[in-house]
Amino acid sequence: MPTVSPDESALPGVLTAPTGGVPAASHLAGARDSVRRQLRTHGAVLLRGFDIGDVSEFERVVRAVSGAPLSYAERSSPRSTIEGRVYTSTDYPPTEEIFLHNENSYQATWPLTLFFYCITPPDTLGATPLADTRRILHSIDPAVLEEFTRRGWTVVRNFTEGFGVPWQQAFNTTDRAEVERYCARSGVQVQWIGRTGLRTTARRRAVHQHPVTGETVWFNHLTFFHVTTLPEEDCEGLREMFDEADLPTNTYYGDGGAVPDDIVAHLRDCYRAAQRRFDWQRNDVLIVDNMLSAHGREPFTGSRKIAVAMAEPSPVS
Repeated sequence: MPTVSPDESALPGVLTAPTGGVPAASHLAGARDSVRRQLRTHGAVLLRGFDIGDVSEFERVVRAVSGAPLSYAERSSPRSTIEGRVYTSTDYPPTEEIFLHNENSYQATWPLTLFFYCITPPDTLGATPLADTRRILHSIDPAVLEEFTRRGWTVVRNFTEGFGVPWQQAFNTTDRAEVERYCARSGVQVQWIGRTGLRTTARRRAVHQHPVTGETVWFNHLTFFHVTTLPEEDCEGLREMFDEADLPTNTYYGDGGAVPDDIVAHLRDCYRAAQRRFDWQRNDVLIVDNMLSAHGREPFTGSRKIAVAMAEPSPVS
């Protein structure tokens, strides 16, 4: 039998193959229930020492644990398709950190389970750090938490030519009517700006209950999308270049009120305090409960290549 990390607070829990060369997908077909129990306890499980070999086998792992992978919709970062519904991790320069976040938590629905497959490990750093959203919630100042629980949060995205992901790529279409239909279904307000621009506004809850465990979790993109979470010089540059309403991405209280910068700084501190990391090894597969664990990316050197898949759509929020 494979061994599992005995520390129930470990993030991630580690499931090690009993011997070398064990095919991951065939093993998981019989161990699915055990893996999913560990996933709910730890928030993430790292499969190490199994035979993966290629992206097709990785997709079989996804299907063995969670069923068919999902397509990537309403994108907020650049990715490339590797095969089918398996994508590259975010295509940002290796010198940039990607702050902790929960995948697609700004949408009306999101994947409940994420999968990461290490094809090529980095030379240095390049971890996918994790943070338990239950711990984050409990570390937030009670007055701050109460206000976000009551007011929710709002994200405003401005798709401006030359800045970030174009709306055509974000929504996988060049048809404005299709964008409007998608947004209407998803509780997103749409405003076309000039000939090429688009502004979307979505109000969401900041605190959720996990659909399986019933636990209360801090689940949102408000810290990640707030302009002050960018590197300081980027934040200052954008604030000089754009009016507040025109920033490429920014977040507010659910009623549109500004969130003070020091409140967002406090939230970043809570994420950082809960953060845990491990170093990638070739053929590692990381399974993440997207509502129990936030994830990010360290800067790195070398030819890091991590494949990503998403599965199990949440109920409509």
